[in-house]
Amino acid sequence: MKTDRNLPVVAAFDFDGTLTYGDSLLLFLRAVVGTRRFTRNMVDLAPILLAYKGGRLSNDEAKQRVLMRFLAGQELAGLEQIGRHFIQSTLPYLLRRRALQRLAWHQRQNHRCILISASLDLYLKPWAESMAFTEVLCSGLELTPTGLVTGRLSGKNCYGEEKLRRLAALLGERRRYRLYAYGDSRGDQALLDYADYPYYRRFPVERLP
Repeated sequence: MKTDRNLPVVAAFDFDGTLTYGDSLLLFLRAVVGTRRFTRNMVDLAPILLAYKGGRLSNDEAKQRVLMRFLAGQELAGLEQIGRHFIQSTLPYLLRRRALQRLAWHQRQNHRCILISASLDLYLKPWAESMAFTEVLCSGLELTPTGLVTGRLSGKNCYGEEKLRRLAALLGERRRYRLYAYGDSRGDQALLDYADYPYYRRFPVERLP
């Protein structure tokens, strides 16, 4: 896609597997319930996870069932506290040095850096703020009137085409900016296809194409 080099630049980063080594959500859920209960829940969820791996269950539905199992009935305030501890105690060990270097390069160019992920805002939003992202687009949790988590998502899972829909809603007409996109899975494919400069499981040398 040819674009005007004078247009403002946006850099959209996936989180799990792109900025990190592997999945952060399961590690967060383990932090919420403890190792013993986490293991028991994962054994009980094995048929759901196998159905997802086998293509018989969508990503959205599988994730919903996992969240219901782990988070239904939890207090939001308690989860937020766990999230703050999680980004200090666990996330630093998951981050890819090369990915953070690429993020820092974009920031030095004053590019608009957006974190876009299917993982939960409980820990992604405070982490993204600490890393000076301009915006974060991610999945949130539905609450009861008393502040308890139902285990369901509030809105759609930020995965696949939903990533693209949210980015387009935020940024407006595509012709008004140049887009770098970084991803590592099929859930990022729509975003990568939309970009001027798509990077799948790699980070280029720090120079503007």
